[in-house]
Amino acid sequence: MANKYFKIRFVSTLIFILSNGLILIGQTNTISGTVSSSEDEKLSFATVIIQGSSEGTTTDIDGNFSLTTTKTDAALIASYIGYHSDTLYWVKGKTITFQLKSSSAVLDEVVVSGTMKEVTRMNSPVPIEVYTPVFFKRNPTPNLFTALENVNGVRPQLNCNVCNTGDIHINGMEGPYTMVMIDGMPIVSALSTVYGLMGIPNSMVQRIEVVKGPASTLYGSEAVGGLINVITKNPETAARFSIDFNTTHYQDLNVDLGTRLKLGKATGLLSANVFHFDKIWDINGDNFTDVTLQKRFSIFNKWNFKRKENRVSSIALRYVWEDRWGGELKWTSAFRGGDSIYGENIKTKRIELIGNYQLPTKEKITLAYSYNLHDQNSVYGTTYYLAKQQIGFTQLTWDKSLKNHDLLTGLAFRYTYYDDNTPVTADGENLNINRPSQVYLPGIFVQDEITLSSKQKLLAGIRYDYNSEHGSIFTPRLNYKWTPNDNNTFRLGFGNGFRVANVFSEDHAALTGAREVVVANDLKPEKSYNFNVNHTTRLFPSFGFVTLDGIIFYTYFTNRIVADLFTDVNKVIFDNLDGHSVSQGATLNAELNFTNGLKVMAGGTYMDVFIKEKDQNGDIIKEKQIQTPDFTGTWTVSYTFPKWNITLDYTGNVTGPMRLPVVPNDYRPEYSPWFSIQNLQVTKRFKSGLELYGGLKNLLNYIPGDPILRPFDPFDKNIDIDNPNGFTFDPTYNFAPMQGIRGFLGFRIDLK
Repeated sequence: MANKYFKIRFVSTLIFILSNGLILIGQTNTISGTVSSSEDEKLSFATVIIQGSSEGTTTDIDGNFSLTTTKTDAALIASYIGYHSDTLYWVKGKTITFQLKSSSAVLDEVVVSGTMKEVTRMNSPVPIEVYTPVFFKRNPTPNLFTALENVNGVRPQLNCNVCNTGDIHINGMEGPYTMVMIDGMPIVSALSTVYGLMGIPNSMVQRIEVVKGPASTLYGSEAVGGLINVITKNPETAARFSIDFNTTHYQDLNVDLGTRLKLGKATGLLSANVFHFDKIWDINGDNFTDVTLQKRFSIFNKWNFKRKENRVSSIALRYVWEDRWGGELKWTSAFRGGDSIYGENIKTKRIELIGNYQLPTKEKITLAYSYNLHDQNSVYGTTYYLAKQQIGFTQLTWDKSLKNHDLLTGLAFRYTYYDDNTPVTADGENLNINRPSQVYLPGIFVQDEITLSSKQKLLAGIRYDYNSEHGSIFTPRLNYKWTPNDNNTFRLGFGNGFRVANVFSEDHAALTGAREVVVANDLKPEKSYNFNVNHTTRLFPSFGFVTLDGIIFYTYFTNRIVADLFTDVNKVIFDNLDGHSVSQGATLNAELNFTNGLKVMAGGTYMDVFIKEKDQNGDIIKEKQIQTPDFTGTWTVSYTFPKWNITLDYTGNVTGPMRLPVVPNDYRPEYSPWFSIQNLQVTKRFKSGLELYGGLKNLLNYIPGDPILRPFDPFDKNIDIDNPNGFTFDPTYNFAPMQGIRGFLGFRIDLK
């Protein structure tokens, strides 16, 4: 008995000595706090760990946590499925409050572009990619056009080295095949595709939804290659005041301002953007501006009205003014239109009206409407291009849910007025008589989303439009979604498109330089047929979570309208293709979120875009589409140092070889080399809401060589002198930006 008592005393004494020894070795401290969403929803059973250690815990039912440690300061990482991990720095005596933001990788975000109604992203039968301002802030840009350069499968393409016209390619298909909308309204099209994209500032954007593939059943026959839907900020959740200012050592200035307004039951958002770039640069020494000089101003005002039963009512108005020029270094407005010093000057005025109103009825019936006026006064050397376009659009939709069926039907009407000073709008028999184009396009569509089972959905739709110039247009659509489990989704899609082209308003390469524009025949409308397969999977390895999203796509064109730059170096010849065209390939996106705070987004797209047509001998020949690389890749790597509240962002893209518009005996290669544009940014955040950021763009200082042919003779006055190859002035050889490495600095304040 005594021996047993001795053993008990010995063990208890040993435990006492060891426990007190541990206290002497390291005093324990308690870390406590809460984990919630950015919407203040408490997150139960979220994981909280100390960075670089195995110490951690989970939150209780109310989102509270507590853990002990011998440390006096540490970096804490909180993670929760469906949200971005966050890292905060803790010091002794401090209470930690995490507010996790929704993750585009795993959260079922609400999207509207695929079905024209609110649906979670994972439940959408149509694959949709969503990009928020957080993504674009990792590589700050002054407008939507350049912001999209880090979106996989979406490539902004500059088409002229003098005036910097551009369009957006989706999966290899050129700009006119991409429908760009603002709040679901077809605002940016035809004339405005060239410069209108650069007038959309990032300050008005809440998110951007990208659909790759046809969406013609819902948005009209022109949504052939895909659509980009710019969802503007909600005034009710917008910042009370915001400002974002940045500049580069090229001396360009960009300012975004925004404020929230309140008037009775209405809540408004007022935002403005100013971009000013007036410094002449000529790094390659060809006596031409490397980048157009630009002055741009836009103002955006949106109002939401509070109504009974939360019925929707909003209206928005935007005005854009821009004056840009590029050309020989000594050009001024005094030489506009003359033939002594070459310059291209484009002056643009643009007004947009967007609104929607849900009718006060038991059924969910909504009236949406838009109007835009685009007035362009431009001159390319001695060629004047004066154009005005007006588009009015209205659409009435009825949203009806039945058992296993989700119906959407609608009536639409679109009016397009277009006038310019070219033969396109002149009388066929008397070119001195002007006849502006007026196209009426009424339409009706029906869509049914059928729930086949808990894991399968079928989306079927058909649209009928009547074009006042080309007659009836049918555009069917079929999408199938299978979700075998919560982390895997498969989608199949099929659709077709119909498009009428206006070569002058869409392809300004036809106006620049010394080329003569030739329309070989009466152009017939284009038709396309598209098929795509999509698989999205979510993985949860020990280091965090991963989302993989892959698409295989195929599009077949008939009657495609092509611009022939090769047959005659002095002409741009537009005609329907005597054959067919194919755009096919695959794209893969990956998003990795690590528990240590590291975030990686990367993607790659392989494309095979070609045309097949008969040559003069009747033989079928295959040619690659110009300015379309076989491969493009993008990446974004971000890491936050919690102790200093500093974030490091490394972004970039890589582009494979693409066919270029060379001329006979051209000394420049027909295919561009591989090249990469990479950027680095450091951001410091303060508790006051102030953010300071800066970094370098185009780290590798990549600049293409000799983009302009014969820049010393832009009016072709001396083509017979010392010119054995018969070269003429041509600025269309373009594949990469002409700006080299440049530093940038900026600050932003976002007061909630």
